[in-house]
Amino acid sequence: MWRSCLRLRHAGRRLLNPPRGALTASVRPGPNPLIPARAYAPPTERKRFYQNVSITQGEGGFEINLDHRKLKTPQAKLFTVPSEALAIAVATEWDSQQDTIKFYAMHLTTLCNTSLDNPTQRNKDQLIRAAVKFLDTDTICYRVEEPATLVELQKNEWDPIIEWAEKRYDVEIGSSTSIMGPSIPARTREVLVSHLASYNVWALQGIEFVATQLKSLVLTLGLMDLRLTVEQAVLLSRLEEEYQGETEARGHTPGKCWSQGLEPGLGNSIPRRSPHLADRGSGADQDRLLAQLHGGPH
Repeated sequence: MWRSCLRLRHAGRRLLNPPRGALTASVRPGPNPLIPARAYAPPTERKRFYQNVSITQGEGGFEINLDHRKLKTPQAKLFTVPSEALAIAVATEWDSQQDTIKFYAMHLTTLCNTSLDNPTQRNKDQLIRAAVKFLDTDTICYRVEEPATLVELQKNEWDPIIEWAEKRYDVEIGSSTSIMGPSIPARTREVLVSHLASYNVWALQGIEFVATQLKSLVLTLGLMDLRLTVEQAVLLSRLEEEYQGETEARGHTPGKCWSQGLEPGLGNSIPRRSPHLADRGSGADQDRLLAQLHGGPH
């Protein structure tokens, strides 16, 4: 399920074969650059202190090594992940840092730390219900009554995703212009809870993270089933916000070109290599969506 960074698999083989003697020491609790002073509140940036990143397979899974030291979590646990693909993706995050380590951009490392340390002590059931709760305030279920251009835009772009989810999971979701949002049937919640229960805790941490970023469980499900690309999901989650921003910036009701400028940076709003978030789509998928938003052919 962690389909991350598979295009770097060849490079990962090099990481799996570190220089001899690379594992002679490990990071210990106490003052060291791998364990922040306050758990889960690392500095936003830090000077890079290592030269090489490698991966080794141990009894508990795959480990990340920074030079001669094993990476550990904020609670000083050995940083071990269950799959090689995920290990390669995390190692790539660390290896891609330049002179400065940008902790705030290392989403996979943060998610793995959360899964390993579980600082909030939430179990699987609590993670599932936290994700399903986003149905109550799902971004694409709340609609406006005016202006007409935005009403039409929401209908054209959000309705197909809701209809897909309803058909895919055989549930009712709907949409509403009420401030209270749509009334979600109990059966819908039960079905989605049952579906999410098929995922392990690692996956659920990622699923909840993505739902939080998108403010939408429906869009998250679209990503998980590869119905949407990352770029499409982010664009759809910010549809109203970007519409309003463009309207204010232009000082008039936007026409076919209202969404110009949306694409740059949107794909980085959520990690591309989160669980299920493989870079399946190409720029062509994004171009088709933008063409629809511009009023072009569907």
